[in-house]
Amino acid sequence: MLHISPFRQVLIVLTCLVGLALAVPNLSYDRVERHNDAVAAIESGRSNEALEADAALWPSFLPSGLVNLGLDLRGGAHLLAEVQVADVYAATMEGMWPDVRDVLAAQRDTVGFVTREESEPDVLKVKISNPEGAEQALELVRGLARPVASLTGAGSSNIVVEADGPVLTIALSEAEMAATDERTLQQALEIIRRRIDAAGTREPSIQRQGADRILIQVPGAKSAQELKGWIGTTAQLTFQPVVSRTSDANAPVAATNEVLPSLDQPGTYYVLEKTPVVTGEELVDAQPSFDQNGRPAVSFRFNPTGARKFGDYTAENVGAPFAIVLDDEVISAPTIQSHIPGGSGIITGSFSVEESTNLAVLLRAGALPAELVFLEERTIGPELGQDSIDAGQMAALVGMIAVVVFMVLSYGLFGVFANIALTINVGLIFGVLSLIGATLTLPGIAGIVLTIGMAVDANVLVFERIREELKTAKGPARAIELGYERALSAIMDANITTLMTAAILWLVGSGPVRGFATTLGLGILTSVFTAIFVTRLLIVWWFQRRRPKTIEV
Repeated sequence: MLHISPFRQVLIVLTCLVGLALAVPNLSYDRVERHNDAVAAIESGRSNEALEADAALWPSFLPSGLVNLGLDLRGGAHLLAEVQVADVYAATMEGMWPDVRDVLAAQRDTVGFVTREESEPDVLKVKISNPEGAEQALELVRGLARPVASLTGAGSSNIVVEADGPVLTIALSEAEMAATDERTLQQALEIIRRRIDAAGTREPSIQRQGADRILIQVPGAKSAQELKGWIGTTAQLTFQPVVSRTSDANAPVAATNEVLPSLDQPGTYYVLEKTPVVTGEELVDAQPSFDQNGRPAVSFRFNPTGARKFGDYTAENVGAPFAIVLDDEVISAPTIQSHIPGGSGIITGSFSVEESTNLAVLLRAGALPAELVFLEERTIGPELGQDSIDAGQMAALVGMIAVVVFMVLSYGLFGVFANIALTINVGLIFGVLSLIGATLTLPGIAGIVLTIGMAVDANVLVFERIREELKTAKGPARAIELGYERALSAIMDANITTLMTAAILWLVGSGPVRGFATTLGLGILTSVFTAIFVTRLLIVWWFQRRRPKTIEV
């Protein structure tokens, strides 16, 4: 008996209605997008008449999820950046110098005086005045070694120390360099993501490529230059002791010092100690504010470690100047008037309100661990994105019309049922994409077009099987029932293998390949549902209403 229980009928109908309801907002994309942006702004505490008007563009009781448009459909910016991990090696060696100096100075009777020698940036060379103490100096410096903080480097030390007479050479071990590379890439990825999110973008794609490269794609960005402005500023903040002030950019200085220009005093340069007292990595908060004269400034606060170091330094150096350095430029060099406990302070300079706000955002997002070199940059205009959408819509429409005509000519009324299920299938795909917040790209549209062609495969198998059952002189109800039962194994085999292929593409692919795999995989699931359940439900409703003695498929 051809029959579907009332419970299953209600479940199938509800599934279709919910899926189509989730897809409906995409028919009014611009209105719903403005509504969502306005609601988000109001919830964040910003409210005005314009936002209230935009929020009213779409009823709040209806679903408002949208399929996010990818870079190739919406327009935006594309960057491929290379992280200069060698910068981190140099910074690590720079940070080791005070520890090496102190541990050797504690044994001055044996090793003599300690001086730093010129060397490559990623190597630290130290010379002792007493060559006979070289062996002890070697052991003392090796005592500073720490285990490598990674699974692959377990059991290895982070530094390699060698002695050549009175000169000690300290370098990072291979295991530590590998661990540093991994940490640097992960940190750069997270900081770039936070900076782009702070700019209010939608669905950026930020992913690692290879050993030291990061691919950044941001739909909606006006240009690649704007995107570089968001992420290219390293915002490396340091607080460094001032040795002297000069007007000579090439003034000779000791190996432990450096010459940096003043930001708001052209022609003025500061000789600073290279080793900072505190760095921006120990910053926990930065907010735009105003100084005592009402000029834009940035207030900051350190974590407990940074607060302790900052407090100790100011207590020991009252009356001495120290420099606030941002990206190798001295913002200001105030004199320490008194002990500054609590780890908070203010950065003043020739800022506008906008500049102080941007600086606070960059500092809160954290300093990039190393410089980024942009190897590739590309801007895709909204017009080109609209052309891609129009081309994709045309391809989907042509494919759907061709399938609809073929099914009607080949299977008559049963073909109409299959076409109704096909329309519901496309709606369900967009409903699921909206629900999970997926990003639709041009390859994703190709996956939907392919799904349209594949969606009727299951119906073709069922209808051909029904034809064969009708030839055995069975009644129409029994023929339809057996057609669905005996075609099920072939349907599942074909679609499971295709679903496995889509899963492999998603796992090993990236970017456009994943977009194609996502829509293809979802299309397979929805097409199997509509073919096995929706078309069967339509046929059952028709059969129960008409009770035909014979049928023609």
